[in-house]
Amino acid sequence: MATTEVEPRRSQYTWRDKLGHWDVKASPYLYIAPFFIVFGLTGLFPIIYTAVISFMDWDTIRNTGEYLGWDNFQFVLNDRQFWIALRNTFSIFLLSSVPQVIIATFIAAMLDHNLRARTFWRMGVLVPYVMMPVAVALIFSQLFADTYGLINHWLGFIGINPIQWHVDVIPSHLAIASMVNFRWIGYNALILLAAMQAIPRELYEAAAIDGAGKTRRFFSVTLPQIRPTAIFVIITSTIGGLQIFDEPRMFDTTGTGGADKQWLTITMYMYNTGWGQLNFGRAAAIAWLLFLIILAFGLLNFWLTRRLISSDTSGSK
Repeated sequence: MATTEVEPRRSQYTWRDKLGHWDVKASPYLYIAPFFIVFGLTGLFPIIYTAVISFMDWDTIRNTGEYLGWDNFQFVLNDRQFWIALRNTFSIFLLSSVPQVIIATFIAAMLDHNLRARTFWRMGVLVPYVMMPVAVALIFSQLFADTYGLINHWLGFIGINPIQWHVDVIPSHLAIASMVNFRWIGYNALILLAAMQAIPRELYEAAAIDGAGKTRRFFSVTLPQIRPTAIFVIITSTIGGLQIFDEPRMFDTTGTGGADKQWLTITMYMYNTGWGQLNFGRAAAIAWLLFLIILAFGLLNFWLTRRLISSDTSGSK
């Protein structure tokens, strides 16, 4: 005759059983709590505090302010320098982020092959990322100097007039974008390389058996498989590109964005307003406008991602 085990009643649980049950239920929240506590102190609180200051004429000495309503936002939106900074930010962002993702994907594909001294080459692409922005600015100042720059020196050999990198708008944006790409291409390449390494090799073998060449395998196997990682790289590059500060700040000795604000970015405009004019209310308003712009781009990326995923799902069906 089969016997059935009777489940012990709740009153029969010992304190060890109760402690183990509590540990299973509560320990995950305790493990992730430090991150949210630190984020609340260093991230969420400054965001809320900045939102409050953006509606005030803030006095940094007495740490008080007079409520102005939407006057700070109205002043910033009517300021010509804000729209110049917005134009420069989008221009530098497009000139840096788009080539950055394309070149990083190409480098990652090259590093995914069986190269000799693979570790050396893979670590070598990360060297520009660990360099200080000041060192990068010193290097590129020798390349993009108006009178004695190395690039203008090369252009003179082939009969092209020197380019005024610190005077014209587009050349200054190209110079700054090259600095950004120099620092971040290797970092993004390693992220994409990690995604390529996770692709099952059986997919490449099946594609090769079907007669697909290297180019065909790259576009039909590699790119679809790394699409989630590529989207992550695009989103982070977008956020970083819209917040660019170090490279344009150190592009010349003054750090003001040029005589005619040729390469003034939104973050530089915010810095000059806050620490140059000591008007932290307007600087906070600029920070929130930048936050809304980045949020809009984030939602746009999210919408495009959902469209790509839904199109892939419908295509597979």
